[in-house]
Amino acid sequence: MSDALKHECGIAHIRLLKPLEYYKEKYGSAFYGVNKMYLMMEKQHNRGQDGAGFASIKLDTKPGERYISRVRSIQQQPIQDIFGQINSRINQVLTEHPEYQDDVALQKKHVPYIGEVLLGHVRYGTFGKNSVESVHPFLRQNNWMHRNLILAGNFNMTNVKELFNNLVALGQHPKEYTDTITIMEKIGHFLDDAVSKIYKDLKKEGYSKHECSPLIAERLKVHKILKRAAKNWDGGYAMAGLLGHGDSFVLRDPAGIRPAFYYKDDEVVVVASERPVIQTVFNVEFDDVKELEPGHAIITKKSGDVSIKQILEPLERKSCSFERIYFSRGSDAEIYQERKTLGKLLMPQVLKAIDNDTKNTVFSYIPNTAETSFYGMIDTVEEHLNERKTQDILDGNGNLSKEQVISILEETPRIEKIAIKDVKLRTFITEDSSRDDLVAHVYDVTYGVIKPTDNLVIIDDSIVRGTTLKKSIIKMMDRLHPKKIIVVSSAPQIRYPDCYGIDMANLESLVAFNAALELLKDNNKYDLVEEVYKKCKSQVDLADKDIKNYVKEIYDQFTPEQISDKISELLTDKSVNAKVEIIFQSVENLHKACPKHLGDWYFTGNYPTNGGNRVVNRAFINFYEGNKERAY
Repeated sequence: MSDALKHECGIAHIRLLKPLEYYKEKYGSAFYGVNKMYLMMEKQHNRGQDGAGFASIKLDTKPGERYISRVRSIQQQPIQDIFGQINSRINQVLTEHPEYQDDVALQKKHVPYIGEVLLGHVRYGTFGKNSVESVHPFLRQNNWMHRNLILAGNFNMTNVKELFNNLVALGQHPKEYTDTITIMEKIGHFLDDAVSKIYKDLKKEGYSKHECSPLIAERLKVHKILKRAAKNWDGGYAMAGLLGHGDSFVLRDPAGIRPAFYYKDDEVVVVASERPVIQTVFNVEFDDVKELEPGHAIITKKSGDVSIKQILEPLERKSCSFERIYFSRGSDAEIYQERKTLGKLLMPQVLKAIDNDTKNTVFSYIPNTAETSFYGMIDTVEEHLNERKTQDILDGNGNLSKEQVISILEETPRIEKIAIKDVKLRTFITEDSSRDDLVAHVYDVTYGVIKPTDNLVIIDDSIVRGTTLKKSIIKMMDRLHPKKIIVVSSAPQIRYPDCYGIDMANLESLVAFNAALELLKDNNKYDLVEEVYKKCKSQVDLADKDIKNYVKEIYDQFTPEQISDKISELLTDKSVNAKVEIIFQSVENLHKACPKHLGDWYFTGNYPTNGGNRVVNRAFINFYEGNKERAY
């Protein structure tokens, strides 16, 4: 994507189902789980580079022995930093105590990070400071083993204020006003309550205090705790938790907004945000990795028993389509085909834009996530050319010379690597003019392959703000002196803020919204902005379920083509000589390409949870009032 977005996070959970000695004997190392966790986190680094965290739990330790380890980092390469720290510590202990080298029991007792229950997280910060304290996993500590809670997730909640106030009403005093702390304390409250009730029951049954501990672990019903805790959550989430004694869970939101996949055999239970991560790290087939159903949790007890439990009633499935278009790992078999299809479905619009003149058109893409859609687009160009070549030969009625046939057959799509992402820009100069010049050079171009009679078609996966397009890409493309520049977005127009994970919290940063406002001015309809503001303002005190998305009225005045044309105008600098046209995917074609992932609120304003309408309502009020606060 040419626009830099902060988005998403990635989770990785491993539960070893055999004693550590088993992995030492079979795989040569008791650190099998740690090594696999490193690979799982590295394979998901696309989901988060602001920070990373790792936590592990040792099962069946004696009192006084450390059984929880955690390490977090916000260094430049946080995953490498974490595992560098882990390896350094492990090597230090083994060097100081060579007697531990081949004794797994001593390693488990004395070496940190080794354990049977492991949790990893990679973070993109969407809210708050990017400090190490903001990095998952979070830890809620208690002297009772069962009440220790480690939590990490890929989530944003839309109703943090309500959830925070609920905790205060329960008599708690949360240390931070963030969704992670709020969710952790909510689960922790019902965990404490469940442990206390089981303890009282056991005491009534005549067990001693010491005897109660293992029995609490057996009787604890994790799914019941989650049902009570998650009752009022509104948002998109895939949330992983470890309890101090060894139970673990991963819970997915009821609309399936955020992804979660799992794999189980007799050695491991594995959960991750992406399917191909599990396939690669554990060398298993596509069908071996299952999707965790919306509203369900996969729960692994300390005993090793694994169950899938429905925690919340599933809503209409609205898995995030933007996740498929942009930031999921493109090596997933389904995602790869979906992205190719997105490219294919755009070709009728592209052919119209170039007047079917493929001979004088160069096709390229913005590196790197648009590359797969580019392949799909080229497949369709080739199909189009083959049909045309076949017809030309048939029209010859057998009278074509060998040279004429060769001339017809040799036409192929002109494919070039035009855009090159040169640097990760550091805008260390503060003057606007200097910064703009730096931004203009984020991308470089390949010279010598474009003629002044050529069209240049270049595909991007999505266009959000359009800043990099205007200040860098289109200007750099224009240096090649094409006749026309056609920028193609494999995603539809992004019209509405997101509140479930991607850092798009306001409206005024979206180029589609600005285009709609300009069209209102052009057509003497700008009074509608105040009308929509009043409607939004009148809903401030309504319950989430009663709020309507009146921002849709801003866009309803115009066709998608009119908005696309205005976006083309807004993103074309006066210095650009070529004609510029911007083409967007249609929502209908998005659904064709990603039929299992119909979460399209970015494009349509159809939010899958009630809290989404409240967020867009607040975002419009903030825009109108000039308030730069986040909408959630």
